[in-house]
Amino acid sequence: MNLDTVLTGFLYIAMLAVVIILVVGIVNLYRGDEKARSRSNKLMRLRVVTQFGAILLIIVILLARQYLGN
Repeated sequence: MNLDTVLTGFLYIAMLAVVIILVVGIVNLYRGDEKARSRSNKLMRLRVVTQFGAILLIIVILLARQYLGN
């Protein structure tokens, strides 16, 4: 296993996490309980942080490919 394979695996995990958080957030929108708004806000923040991590992984993968020659 090389570095590119490991980083790509982490990227897939990060993208899956973003999708899961997004789906949970959408389902939460349709719930009518009193804590739904607070939960939606927390899920939105978590999704943004996770997307930022995925973007950073993309940048790291591109830099690794450029400098390590994959």
